[in-house]
Amino acid sequence: MEADALAAALDVNAVLVRGPLFGVAAQDAGEAPRWRVVVAVEAGCPQQARDSLNSLLWFRAKDEAQSTAERRALLAAVARLESECVDELTVLQTRYRVVRAEEYAGLGQDGIEQPRPTDPEPAVPNWDRGKQEARIDDGLVLDPEAPVTPLQAAEQLALRDLDYAGARFPEDVRRNSQEALTTHPDVMLLPPVFRIVEKDGPGWKIGSGAHATAHDTRKTLDFSLTWLEPRQRGLIPWGADDRAVDARAVAAEGTDPAAGELAEYAQAADRLRTERANRIEVGGTVYQICRARRLLRWGPDGPEGPRPSDTKQPPTRAASPLPR
Repeated sequence: MEADALAAALDVNAVLVRGPLFGVAAQDAGEAPRWRVVVAVEAGCPQQARDSLNSLLWFRAKDEAQSTAERRALLAAVARLESECVDELTVLQTRYRVVRAEEYAGLGQDGIEQPRPTDPEPAVPNWDRGKQEARIDDGLVLDPEAPVTPLQAAEQLALRDLDYAGARFPEDVRRNSQEALTTHPDVMLLPPVFRIVEKDGPGWKIGSGAHATAHDTRKTLDFSLTWLEPRQRGLIPWGADDRAVDARAVAAEGTDPAAGELAEYAQAADRLRTERANRIEVGGTVYQICRARRLLRWGPDGPEGPRPSDTKQPPTRAASPLPR
């Protein structure tokens, strides 16, 4: 893993910063300075993380509360989250904080970084679309005192001064970014996530949500190429909503006028299965599995929360009311 990290570091000539991601971390009494991630750091705006925390506490009140007092404490927190943009609250001696991380990817001679040979892969890949191999940040503990490898330490040091610069960013975004270098001067690297990126012109665009493994990302791309893309391109009618009606099935029958074009999509998807391919081209579009990294800033009181300039949305109700 260190050899792969060194090879990636030597190949990188630029860092592409996509923007912030948000999740929720919790700190139990007596556990400082450690925090544990309870909502994966993958949401695109702070309110999505708050709404997920709302849902988490609501289900705790519904399914796990051991007493009326415990249920009332949990539902009081839910009520706040439904009416306020709360970034931190304490419930039953546990601190919950919406946390913010930067998502970025390395850009080298071969383009955006792909999965590394030592990234976890299942010994026997499961292509069942209903089965997820791993969940992002499942069981992740944020511990600023945990040991890191030499390459992780080098990457943390290199990215300590990462901030938003340039006229394309609003002034308040640049100001908050500069302030974070002082308020949260340290950085912590979170486990990588994987996405589909697509290119049918001069630039890349995001083609999927984040996944915990490269295999789950390939599984999503397999579904996109064989089921979704053919419908979006009019090769298979939207009315054929059975999941079994996909590029593989129609191409195998050979009677449909689009069978030849669909066969190209099926063959491209088959490469994901037989070769564990990370980059394929079909229908004039290049699809790639991107290895994205995440950097969380850390200050004297723990992980950084949302910044004033981050996207703002109103809170929502996560579920129906419960008896108090």
